[in-house]
Amino acid sequence: MASLWEYANPLKFMRLTDRVLPWVSVGAAACLAVGLIWGFFFTPDDFRQGSTVKIIYIHVPAALMAINAWFMMLVASLIWLIRRHHVSALAAKAAAPVGVVMTLIALITGAIWGQPMWGTWWEFDPRLTSFLVLFLFYLGYMALWSAIEDADTAADLTAVLCMVGSVFAVLSRYAVNFWNQGLHQGASLSLDKEENVADVFYQPLLVSIAGFVLLFLALVLLRTRTEIRLRRASALMAREKLQ
Repeated sequence: MASLWEYANPLKFMRLTDRVLPWVSVGAAACLAVGLIWGFFFTPDDFRQGSTVKIIYIHVPAALMAINAWFMMLVASLIWLIRRHHVSALAAKAAAPVGVVMTLIALITGAIWGQPMWGTWWEFDPRLTSFLVLFLFYLGYMALWSAIEDADTAADLTAVLCMVGSVFAVLSRYAVNFWNQGLHQGASLSLDKEENVADVFYQPLLVSIAGFVLLFLALVLLRTRTEIRLRRASALMAREKLQ
């Protein structure tokens, strides 16, 4: 644990990610290529949903990452509040734009998938509604960072907002379990094998999810490195003004 906190040092974080980022990026590209090509071109049509089911290889990974990105931001924000490590605050800030894009992808692909299945592009279903609210929380989180000039104050306030928004992240994940009503089906992936999609779809879906996870990690590492450089640049500019 002591060695883990060493990477709260921006210099050590930059050195570590310098080595790790290329491997994560290559892994993301490989898993996405294999998962999406396998899923879209080498799996059969579903007997009920036809070829529409293949959007699962984008929709499900994007939805999972949209929710888990917020939880990652929550953990990083709590570390900031407790330990005051600037890298954790910057990592939370860096993850927000990636998370909002994942949420938007999930909403759009869900609408495309839902229209032929449900006969409507949108329904105020518990999961869909909580997911939309989560998207708005992402936008609010990013706006709050931009609206406050002092970085530490912005990190404090966005950490509080992140804790509040976590309620909707949980609802987005478990709304189907909380409420039986609604159009949205149950989870595509579950510890209960009987609830999972068929193996022919399940296996390429796992590869696609791995690709999305690695892509998220690569983008967050890249954006965190950028945030650290921007923080350094602003500190140097402030010093020059004082001199």
